[in-house]
Amino acid sequence: MRLRKKPWISEAISEYKDDYIYFDKLTERKGKWREVLPFETLALEIGCGKGAFINGLAELQPLVGFIGVESQHDISYYPAKSAKEAERKNVKIICNDAAYLEEWFAPGEIKMIYLNFSDPWPKARHAKRRLTHKNFLAIYRNLLGKGGILKFKTDNRALFDFSLEEFKEFGLQINALSYDLHHSEFENLVQTEYETKFSAKGKPICFCEVIF
Repeated sequence: MRLRKKPWISEAISEYKDDYIYFDKLTERKGKWREVLPFETLALEIGCGKGAFINGLAELQPLVGFIGVESQHDISYYPAKSAKEAERKNVKIICNDAAYLEEWFAPGEIKMIYLNFSDPWPKARHAKRRLTHKNFLAIYRNLLGKGGILKFKTDNRALFDFSLEEFKEFGLQINALSYDLHHSEFENLVQTEYETKFSAKGKPICFCEVIF
């Protein structure tokens, strides 16, 4: 389902361009992200939505630089707006397609990747579009380097099972695993918008952490 475009956002979002949000010239930032996020550790959330997770995590971890990727123009406005209103110095948003990650980041530039409630692309012919497909895992491995961490949450059990198989075949080490995160031993201090909604309905959230 396509979201209805909001004409006012195009004008409003210009307030955040090249400060909190980036649309273009991303290849020029490859290997130089610490010039705008001067932190030892940089983390990436792919599909950051309206930004509840990335902004919440940034508040809890002020010494980590967070970069959110959101492909939908009208949606990318919200995490940037929240970051600016809170005067966060450790959040940047990229409005573009995650398929080009390797063009934007140098090998090893990112230390952690978050995938939260990614599109499950349920049809088999669309498997390669899933953000946990082995093709994307190869990209993540390049960005993260050895010892990099991927954290994955979803309410879709079929996508979760598919992802676990992909992780296994790719030779990744599973460091944490739960089929019901909110009733597990694992810390879950920050929730996404979807997670809050799904968990309120009693839907179990699947979670895993893997090491490259």
